[in-house]
Amino acid sequence: MTDTNAAINPDPADLSLEDLRSTRQQMQHEDDVVSYARRVAQARLDLVKSERARRDAGPDADLSEQIGSVLSQHLTSGPARPPRPTEDLSDNALANELDAVCAEHHFGRLEDLDDAELLALADAIENFEVRVSSDRRERFERLDALSAELVRRYRDGEASVDSILVD
Repeated sequence: MTDTNAAINPDPADLSLEDLRSTRQQMQHEDDVVSYARRVAQARLDLVKSERARRDAGPDADLSEQIGSVLSQHLTSGPARPPRPTEDLSDNALANELDAVCAEHHFGRLEDLDDAELLALADAIENFEVRVSSDRRERFERLDALSAELVRRYRDGEASVDSILVD
């Protein structure tokens, strides 16, 4: 780990209990944002793929029939998580970046794009999703390290469950 990385991501064992909890909570919120942007990117990519499939199916196929199915698939899937307060995550830097990528490539008019434009749109969304997924994997590793240290402290008696009630 470099000195810069250590300053950004200190060893969980070096954090006070309060800092450990706070950092973990912040990382969970950041993961919620990243997860939201990733799900939206995947849903939009599926819509682009649906448009490509519609074109392959012929001129009478209708994309609107597939929209509900594609979107509901992304809103209800994913790993089970402990319940946390739900908030509107649609106005964050990643969501805004995805919106900009989609606007630049005319996502709002899928049916009007030629095949090359549709492919460019798919590539741009896929590149965004790959980058966000990579960031999410790194965030999971950090969250896992923070959680493991918190569990260790409770298990070894360095922290008390009663201290949660005081906070």
